[in-house]
Formats: sequence, structure tokens, C-alpha cells
Amino acid sequence: MRILIVEDEKRVADFLDRGLRAEGHFCVVASDGEQGLKLALEGVFDLILLDLVLPRMHGHEVCQQLRMNKVNTPLMILTAMDSVDDVITGLRLGADDYMTKPFSFEELLARIDAVMRRGSAKAEEEPCLRGGNIVFDRNSLRVTVNGEEVHMTSKELAILELLMSNPGKLFSRERILSTVWGLNMDPMSNVVDVYIGRVRKLIDGDSEESQIETVRGRGYRLNLPPGRF
Repeated sequence: MRILIVEDEKRVADFLDRGLRAEGHFCVVASDGEQGLKLALEGVFDLILLDLVLPRMHGHEVCQQLRMNKVNTPLMILTAMDSVDDVITGLRLGADDYMTKPFSFEELLARIDAVMRRGSAKAEEEPCLRGGNIVFDRNSLRVTVNGEEVHMTSKELAILELLMSNPGKLFSRERILSTVWGLNMDPMSNVVDVYIGRVRKLIDGDSEESQIETVRGRGYRLNLPPGRF
């Protein structure tokens, strides 16, 4: 898994980084709240481990901003703040679990497994995405527009799934590149623009207005009413 660790205490961050890498995970460490929020918004992670008392932005605000921006990555709060109010606040803001320091690494691994299983079970309950006249069946990888199937390449499907999973959310070119092609692509490449054009043709048909909005200098978003079945 790709794990984002947002922790300002170097000793704790190093402990988590080394331990999780030894378990086969890829980790990125942010040392303050603003950096953690930026990485979580722009990168692609399977899990976020978030401290609360952070420089530049409190962990509760980071969590709130992520959920407001429709980043639904599983998030665990790891902190020495163990009051009932802190726990309730973190969970209400969208955290999936809460562990207080100090904790054993074995317990952390077990809690991570539990959080990821819950996330997988939720995803299995929502095999289809629907927005407007588009239906995306994630099990069969079939897309229909106005009830008629359209054929897409794997990259086109990946782009459409990303946009439909987060209707109205703005994705930068860098975020789309890292999600669909991996992290080693040249960020100056126009491959995203080319593929967005292809997806537009497939879902918009003869319409003069595209359902994929271009926000100049920032990226793309799909302007569809959110809905899943």
C-alpha cells in the first residue's frame, strides 16, 4: 500500500516509516499539517496516518479539509490527545479509526488491516457509478451512455472512474498522471489532455457542452449530480 504519514515528531515518524516499509508498504512522510494536506489532495494513497498536534495546521482541520474535498482515503488518527472529546471530534470529522500514543506496532498493523477491510467491504457494496446519463459498472468495466455501451481503453476507463468517483471534485493533471499512469511520467506531458479529449468524445456524443470541465491552469472535473447504485 501507499501510506501517507503526517507526523511532526521525527522519532515517531521514523519508527512508523521503517516499520511499515519492512512490511512491504511504500511510505511518504509529511512533517506539518499543511504539507500533509497538500500531499493528500494531490497524491494517491491507500491510507493516511495523521497526528493531531501539528505545526501550521491542526490534524482535525486536515481531516475536515480532506473530507470536504471528497478525499475518502481511509484515515487513522495517531495522537497523544486521548480525551473523549478529541476522539469524538476526530471521528465526526471523518477519521476511520483512532489510536493513542504510545501504541504497539503489532496493534497498529491489526487496526490498519481492520480499516482496510471495512473500506474494501464498502467498495464491494457499490459496484456501479452513475452520474447523469453515464453508468460505469466497475465489475465488468462496461460504460453505458444513454443506455448504449461505449468502448474505452483501460486508461480512458481509469480516468472516467476517477472523475465519476468524485463528481465535482477538481483533479490536477499531476493527480491524474499519478493515478492513471504512475509517478514516473513527465508532468509536462500533454498525455492527460489528449486522453481527456478522448473521454469527452465518448461521453458527450454530439453535445456542444462537455460534462468534463476544464479549469484553466488547475485541472479537470466532472460536472455530474453525484449518485451511486
